Amino acid sequence: MTRNTALREIAPLPEPFHDRSIVLVGLMGAGKTSIGRRLAGRLGLPFRDADAEIEAAAGCTVPELFSRYGERAFRDGERRVIHRLLSGDPIVLATGGGAFMDPETRATIRREAVSVWLRCTLPVLLRRVAGRDNRPLLAGGDRGEILARLMRERDPLYAEADMIVDCGDESPDTTTQHVLARLSAYVPPRRLPIALAQHQYDVVIGQGLLSRAGALLAPVIPQKRAVVITDRIVADLHLQTVLTALAETGIAASEIVVPPGEASKSLPVYADVVDQLLGARVERRSTVIALGGGVVGDLAGFAAATTLRGLPFVQMPTTLLSQVDSSVGGKTGVNTARGKNLVGAFHQPRLVLADTGVLGTLPERELRAGYAEIAKAGLIGDAAFFDWCERNGAAVVGGDGAAQAEAILRACAFKAGVVGEDEREEKPNDGRALLNLGHTFAHALEAEYGYTGGLLHGEAVAIGLGLAFRLSARLGFCAPADAARVVAHIGSVGLMAELGMLNRRFSAATLIGHMQRDKKMQDGRLKFILARGIGQAFTSSDVPEAEVTALLRDEGCAA
Repeated sequence: MTRNTALREIAPLPEPFHDRSIVLVGLMGAGKTSIGRRLAGRLGLPFRDADAEIEAAAGCTVPELFSRYGERAFRDGERRVIHRLLSGDPIVLATGGGAFMDPETRATIRREAVSVWLRCTLPVLLRRVAGRDNRPLLAGGDRGEILARLMRERDPLYAEADMIVDCGDESPDTTTQHVLARLSAYVPPRRLPIALAQHQYDVVIGQGLLSRAGALLAPVIPQKRAVVITDRIVADLHLQTVLTALAETGIAASEIVVPPGEASKSLPVYADVVDQLLGARVERRSTVIALGGGVVGDLAGFAAATTLRGLPFVQMPTTLLSQVDSSVGGKTGVNTARGKNLVGAFHQPRLVLADTGVLGTLPERELRAGYAEIAKAGLIGDAAFFDWCERNGAAVVGGDGAAQAEAILRACAFKAGVVGEDEREEKPNDGRALLNLGHTFAHALEAEYGYTGGLLHGEAVAIGLGLAFRLSARLGFCAPADAARVVAHIGSVGLMAELGMLNRRFSAATLIGHMQRDKKMQDGRLKFILARGIGQAFTSSDVPEAEVTALLRDEGCAA
């Protein structure tokens, strides 16, 4: 019987644990060694104690090492020992109380293992260390005061562990059961690296990430100070969860709350947000966190890009649309009376947290609207992904968490590849501009609605996708069957893909007038993203205006 087979028979765990170590962290007296031995036995894994390994290597006890060489030298040796232990086969490792304080050690544990903080109250710790003389940090002072100080210093760093298990006066066997239960239920978030020429960051996808925001942000932000920008609706749902999670890891945070809706993506609201950031006395290392949908992400990102000539920035998108589109790639900006996104900047985030759990709070209409950008990814350059969408689209908009996570990952991975090749949209024909498939039509429709929410961005994109493929078929670039397939799929998930389905009539001349003010205009000519088939998008500035007018007339528009 192999070790992994034994592990599954003793205590079934999710697949990611089969090749990763489990590391227990916490203060002295938390029970890391006693719990670790029991946990290793239940899982069929070897147990190692970092302090015991250090003593064996040094030939003397930990107190003697502290006395002879000091804490700094001890931590250096501890770092090397933990790195060696975690470089081999999976184990259960109990660390010393101070090991997790070292940034390099935390990075090693984060990379190689699943970490568990055994969190205890001060009275419990005092009872457990009473009568023990082998704790060098407790020597020469009041143990209660020393432990209280260590808790203040270390708890915010212990909170960066992958999971927290609260320990009381129960037996070690009971605590071990609690740890096993948490491990069995734990689903590690999925990470998608975004690699750009001068920037690199992760999109982290999973359930419950907002409640772990501090642990996920602490390793990537330069200062433990942040300002959360959100809107009133999202604030009521999720702001306190984020603030509590940030506080757990010692990140001091304040908030700026703006009105919900597209109207907040404006120069006056942007100016007010910047004024509030300056009033909060932010510093160059303070982080701006965008908590909300695409409006909040674009607004907060632009404020971060321009305040003090650039502040660190984190995206916490709370809609499906923003999780798969606007939060990734670094585009920020606001609208003006002359058009959408005409004032903005490229400003890449330090991290994107896509918490799939918050999607359950979305109205069904918002969820469907977000799906348009997922289908768009397949239509641009991944026919196999569009096939997947046809099979799984109903599950995504129906609230299936696994389908949503897979769709977000695939859509973000596709966008990451495009953005990595053309971060600032400098390739006019085959780069990032392709991501605007359907958007020339969509932005014209949004302008006609006045950005009031009468037509959501994703709804406009859905109609734009259908129109882009119908225009492509009209011009002979793709088969009419491809256009019909796109319209049918979009309709199958409850979205509108035809102008005639909207409850108002449009003027072709008016819509084209909006298109002519779009920032994608080139040399005074309309620029469209067209397709030679599913997954075969390309850019064109040679589309006759008469053909666009004819298409819109066929779709029911007035002249």
